[in-house]
Amino acid sequence: MKQRTRFAVLSLLVLLALMVSACAPAAMPAAQPAGSEAATEAPAEAPAEAAAPAEAATGDVVEIEYWQYNFEARIKAMDQLIAMFEEQNPGIKVIHNSEVPYDNYRDKIAASVPAGVGPDVATLFYGWQPVWVSEGYIVPLPEDAFPPDMVKSEFSPMVQASFQDGKLYTLPTAVRTLALFYNKDLMEQAGLDPEKPPTTVAELEQQAVQCTKMDAQGNYEIMGFPVSMTGQAHHWFREVLLRQFGQQPYSDDYTQVLWNASPGGYDAWNQLLKFQTELKTGDATLFDGDPNFFLNGKACFHIDGSFRLGTIAANAPDLNFGVVELPELNGVKSTFGSYWTHGITQKAAADPARMDAAVKFLQFITTPEAGALWVKETGELPAQLAAASDPELLADPKLGAFAAGLPYAHSTFFVDESKDRQALIDAYDAVVLNGADPAAELDFAVETVQEMLDEYWANQ
Repeated sequence: MKQRTRFAVLSLLVLLALMVSACAPAAMPAAQPAGSEAATEAPAEAPAEAAAPAEAATGDVVEIEYWQYNFEARIKAMDQLIAMFEEQNPGIKVIHNSEVPYDNYRDKIAASVPAGVGPDVATLFYGWQPVWVSEGYIVPLPEDAFPPDMVKSEFSPMVQASFQDGKLYTLPTAVRTLALFYNKDLMEQAGLDPEKPPTTVAELEQQAVQCTKMDAQGNYEIMGFPVSMTGQAHHWFREVLLRQFGQQPYSDDYTQVLWNASPGGYDAWNQLLKFQTELKTGDATLFDGDPNFFLNGKACFHIDGSFRLGTIAANAPDLNFGVVELPELNGVKSTFGSYWTHGITQKAAADPARMDAAVKFLQFITTPEAGALWVKETGELPAQLAAASDPELLADPKLGAFAAGLPYAHSTFFVDESKDRQALIDAYDAVVLNGADPAAELDFAVETVQEMLDEYWANQ
């Protein structure tokens, strides 16, 4: 991989802070910067040690372990599902390990599963799946229990990313899309109608400028729209702006990076940069970073996922806000779709009793009923089409915008989500912090990600 000296303050902070990093045991990254699609929900603190491995069976009861990282809303939802499952399956006991901090989660998986301990069923971000498969952490799901045709017909189209080499490796309870959050009070203070949020990028530009407020020294008091590359802005560029300017982000077989394959690609990149470099609508490195500027009432507009609803409810219950679909551009609507999913580990596969129990548990937590419970507790959308198409969900004033985006959502196949994202963060920082040439930085980001893809596909 090419090396290059960069002045990128934010990138350095991100790399030192949290979430998915580019280092890991074997080929598995260890931590991910805060605000990424995989990591924005991670709590600040949690005990570092995982629960002790369970015995395969206690008497007539088979014990299996389910692992997820420490995130309160998900823990609450999964505890309810486990209780329901155990009531229906008295011969199976599910030990729920949710004490592993996000920062340590993948390292714990890497250390435990190859040793034959740890989880039988584990949650993972869908973008991690290629690495988890190549490292042997998870096994293909049995087709008799999870028929491919059933998955293709009953689950959201984005779930097709769970198929790899024709085999289904994981299945989610819920999915999520991106949408535009807006602060109604700040809009009103700026002389805007809070019942008419932006529906196009041009309207977003105008309203964000009008909302932006600075003090006499030129410091931001209110940011109209801070573009957060460590949050969701890299997804907004990759799967939304590029498509709105007529540029497909990758080739159909995901072997080629096409971000700069046409003038539209550079136009999309310049559109992303425009908010900070030209319009001066905000700086996402201020106000304690993403997404705190919106939670603290310091930003008018903010792009985020449906999972943010739970965070707002818990930490800013009095925030007067609304949610609308991502603004269209050039008559095109698009959004990024992603999900946390569940896989069965090689530990379970090594024991028939555990494997049978793990399969039954995974079947249970991926039902429409589980999806309906999950949306109430976490704000994520049901992965099952039957639950996601509920008219009540579509009419919800907050969740409805996310659900409306499901038909036109695009998911990205990531070889290494953290490195893909970091290439865009570095390019963005080089422009806004060091005055680098935008086109040259986009070209370099493409080269970086292309080299990664080339290496991956060469080994397949």
